[in-house]
Amino acid sequence: MVRTRRVSPLETAYLEQLGFTWHTDPDHTPYVADELVEVTEAEAEALYAATNELYDMYVEAGQYVIDNDLFHEIGIPFNLIELIKTSWEEEVHWHLYGRFDLAGGIDGQPIKLLEFNADTPTALFETAIVQWALLQKNGLDEARQFNSLYEALVENFKRLVTLEESTEMFDDLYEGWKFLFSSIRENDEEEYTVRLLQHLASEAGFATEFAYVDEVEFDGEEGIFYRDEPYELWFKLLPWEEIAISEGELATLLTQIVRNHKAIIFNPAYTLLFQSKGLLKILWDLYPDHPLLLETSFEPLTGQKQVQKPIFGREGSSVRIIESDGTVTEETDDLYDAFKMVYQAYTDLPTDAEGRHYQAGVFYAYEACGLGFRRGGTILDNRSKFVGHIIDG
Repeated sequence: MVRTRRVSPLETAYLEQLGFTWHTDPDHTPYVADELVEVTEAEAEALYAATNELYDMYVEAGQYVIDNDLFHEIGIPFNLIELIKTSWEEEVHWHLYGRFDLAGGIDGQPIKLLEFNADTPTALFETAIVQWALLQKNGLDEARQFNSLYEALVENFKRLVTLEESTEMFDDLYEGWKFLFSSIRENDEEEYTVRLLQHLASEAGFATEFAYVDEVEFDGEEGIFYRDEPYELWFKLLPWEEIAISEGELATLLTQIVRNHKAIIFNPAYTLLFQSKGLLKILWDLYPDHPLLLETSFEPLTGQKQVQKPIFGREGSSVRIIESDGTVTEETDDLYDAFKMVYQAYTDLPTDAEGRHYQAGVFYAYEACGLGFRRGGTILDNRSKFVGHIIDG
């Protein structure tokens, strides 16, 4: 059973001062729980090691998809394939950060990969800032978390210049490149997540600016501009699959911009390979019966309980739990039903004394660097809560 520790919540005014404005859910309950999951040192170390191993497996699977031209099989839009290949082959296209969603890892349950949010992961603010502030407010040791996400991102921004593990040469190599950060309008969570990343890039030493996506100008031959100023680096919290499907002209322009070496985009286009849940099937083909993986197929699994989910989808939409006899026992809305589906063997999430389910989210920025939890029902959707953690003992 998951062990939690009650703590005093952070005041709304303090959260808003930080820029964390999505603190209250539509039902008027706090989004951030006033509890911390108690995690042992051994559990934290196991989650760290598992996430690093999984990332290496994803790299191998991504190379396999490219080598065997399996883009269509995992649902990659045709108009991004060239850009994916270019970003994969050229080292300057650095993966800034992503988040692995994992079952188990606590309460004696084995760690199992559910999916990898490699392109536009959320919960960054909660993991890096809010759960740390909960320890501070409650007089607890701030070091008692698996949470170096803030520092890891600063270092990984520097690696965009050094392109190696050491960042000592950043100041010598940095040539004053301008870094533009963008989100869509009227979405506080996405905007302030992007503004946090902008702050981290500024702390790393970059000259930065923020603009909404609709304010940015794109020229296939000249690059990316905001207010007539060119930007060599662009971070967008806009999913690559959405660009491909809904903004085809933009996909073409970005391909031209990268081909002409006029700008570098983050996260790189190849993270769409990782983002596709179709890669879960490729992973199972490459690493059958691996202890960190769940069997996954493009066809319903025979004679076992399983989860059906779209290759691209968010916040638990279009997810169905299917019993071994084919009966659907739980499902969410059908927002992403148009996408190809995968079928993943079912695994239980750890639960607490009240029967609430917990899913671990581990951020990766060059290495595993930050743990947080989502709490909710059997299918975690946009009503789930964020729960911080503390390393016990």
